[in-house]
Amino acid sequence: MTPEDLLRHIDSGALWACVPSREEGLDVAQAYQRALAVRALRIARGEKPLGYKIGFTNRTIWERYGVYAPIWGSVWDSTLTYCEGRGRIALAGTCQPRLEPEAVFGLRKTPAVDATLEQLFEAIEWIAPGFEVVQSHLQDWKFAAADTVLDSGLHARLLVGARRPVQDIARSGASLDAALAHTEVELRRDGVLLESGRGANVLDGPLHALLHFLRELRQCPNAPDLRPGDVVTTGTWTDAWPIVPGDQLTAQFSEILGSLAVDLV
Repeated sequence: MTPEDLLRHIDSGALWACVPSREEGLDVAQAYQRALAVRALRIARGEKPLGYKIGFTNRTIWERYGVYAPIWGSVWDSTLTYCEGRGRIALAGTCQPRLEPEAVFGLRKTPAVDATLEQLFEAIEWIAPGFEVVQSHLQDWKFAAADTVLDSGLHARLLVGARRPVQDIARSGASLDAALAHTEVELRRDGVLLESGRGANVLDGPLHALLHFLRELRQCPNAPDLRPGDVVTTGTWTDAWPIVPGDQLTAQFSEILGSLAVDLV
């Protein structure tokens, strides 16, 4: 499919008629170049990129989906919403949506070249709990890694909760990394526990996930670097759970991140 075809599917919420990686023989590197072309089309029509999402950082779900390495995609002004503790997400236009509880970072500056964990910590302004709505335009969430890249990294929506300055939480990258790795989350729908997870599920911790992404981004030809003000959501701590309008979900984190609730409409 052309970038124009891909964008039409994003807008319509319609399933793809074919599996691009199979029909066109695309690998992940080629898929990123086509995804960047879709990004350019979205910018040309007036959308503003506000950061990135990282997917498949949770190793516990790799075998379930058949994707064995992290992927990434763009977050937009048309997909990002902030709230203080409870928010609302409209599912209209999404395709087979699912919800993921995550840790989200906001950057105050572009990280250093070949940044260490400590230098990355110094580049972060805030951290917050988040819900990402992910979607798949392939039936029953059956895809190859290249397809997920073509599909905007599966990104549909991002709700970011109360933001806390990282300097109020930790004094070093090592201490923040350790605290996040040991933080746990309970995901509930309408008060019923769906699943528990922990920060260490995402590449041993969200800060490690962010560092991995930074290196991958800078190795991708034509990909824009991280900028001050960018938002990066670092991957689900649980499985991605199917959702429908009317659902109410809450993520209760044991430390640092607090809680986040969402009403789906």
